Amino acid sequence: MRDPLNIEQTSRTPAVVFDYANNHLKLSGESYPEDVTEFYRPVFNALDDYLGSLGEGRCRFDFELIYLNSSSAKAVMMLMDKLEDAAKNGADVDVYWFYDTNDDTMQELGEEFGEDLESAVFHLEKMAG
Repeated sequence: MRDPLNIEQTSRTPAVVFDYANNHLKLSGESYPEDVTEFYRPVFNALDDYLGSLGEGRCRFDFELIYLNSSSAKAVMMLMDKLEDAAKNGADVDVYWFYDTNDDTMQELGEEFGEDLESAVFHLEKMAG
């Protein structure tokens, strides 16, 4: 079994927790890294490896982002595309987008991402309190 991916949150980058044993992946915090490609490359690679072995298994990906810049939004879109592809190939994929109830922008962004998912199941949820 592979080791979980844990990247600690910084003031500019989100926390990344890929708990493979429980098929629960999570990205949380703020995302506006100096170099989006450098930050997200290991995340993409880890997700590709994981989804490649998931087959028709089940996974959940939580996005609990407070803020993200446009470059990070593209990275999130690429993550969503990978999850959608896995779902199209038979995996049971749930995507949760959590937003602060006072943040219409993040709610609307989540709605837009959700509209692009056809095979993965999208859930738009308010952040807990």
